[in-house]
Amino acid sequence: MNPRVLFVSRERFRLPLDGAQERKWAAVARVIDHRVLAAAPDGRPTQDERFHLIPPASPRVFDGALFYVLLPWRIGRELRRFKPQAALVQGVHELVAFLVARRLAGGHTKVILDVQGDWHETTRLYGSSLRRLLNPVNDALAPLAVRRADAVRTVSTQTTGLVRALGVEPAATFPSYVDADAFLVRSPAPLPERPRAIFVGVLERYKAFDTLVEAWHRAAPRVPDATLHIVGDGTMRDRARALVAQLPEQTEWSERLTAEEVAGAMDDAWLVCLPSRSEGLPRVALEAACRGRAIVGGDRAGIPDVVHDEVNGLLVDPDDIEGLAEALVRLLSDRELAQAFGAAARRTGEEWGVTPGEYAAKVRALVDGLLDG
Repeated sequence: MNPRVLFVSRERFRLPLDGAQERKWAAVARVIDHRVLAAAPDGRPTQDERFHLIPPASPRVFDGALFYVLLPWRIGRELRRFKPQAALVQGVHELVAFLVARRLAGGHTKVILDVQGDWHETTRLYGSSLRRLLNPVNDALAPLAVRRADAVRTVSTQTTGLVRALGVEPAATFPSYVDADAFLVRSPAPLPERPRAIFVGVLERYKAFDTLVEAWHRAAPRVPDATLHIVGDGTMRDRARALVAQLPEQTEWSERLTAEEVAGAMDDAWLVCLPSRSEGLPRVALEAACRGRAIVGGDRAGIPDVVHDEVNGLLVDPDDIEGLAEALVRLLSDRELAQAFGAAARRTGEEWGVTPGEYAAKVRALVDGLLDG
């Protein structure tokens, strides 16, 4: 009999699932009887047999606060109704809510903390500036939560180091899911004739999207045949809109693409730009590697686990506008270099890529290790 596992996160899922998400969770369902408590985008369905999603609060300024205030109650409801044997909780703040819910429910569900990034950055680089007021609380609660988890899973060298610094040894370390079916199964496409860069991610400060906007203003005139394709949405959408208006011949913006469409958009580019200030393990960089594309990445957190400077891409300081502009110009001006980095990146992608079944097996082994321990 498959174990019952509750997954908890702040991630937003679009129901019904499609593409990469459908393949991932279908594989998980074959080895785990699961429920997912997470969030939903505005106007999308919030529930099916396995997903119980929380719609955005109104007004939106209270969305994050209400999500976490009500999360212990919502987790408690799932503990009573679903009666999971284990829970996989993404993020230390969600873990605090789980521990409160478990205590109030009087249950014994074991919990795995899924560390996807640096919890110190949660109140520093994410959301509104008001979150900075929570820095002391965040810094005090996170170590307590990590030590109270029954097991911890990490995704990179950086996240493993954070956990070990608190005297906790991860039960497992493996990357976030990268859909091999969409990104790895096909051979890399030849570079297109026209140089093109692509950014894929939320338009937020922690992704250094502000740096990219300013860098492209400097780089674009030096590579007049090149274009930048922005894929994503977020609180900095006005900057994306303004960049398209100011450089309409050299900038495109797609608010959302499916995994298959992202793979196609990467095939249409010479490089993928990911100048993030904070990344546990950069899924977009892994996807770019699978498609055989050079990567310009921030030299922070988990990005250097994937991007090796002057081998499969270039590493830059996420706060260095001129440095990012120089890296973009260098690769967009040199087809042979972009091809060489892309070929090396493909080898990196082949090392990291997993099928849905392989990913589900890793999660099942993690859960079995906890329940058998």
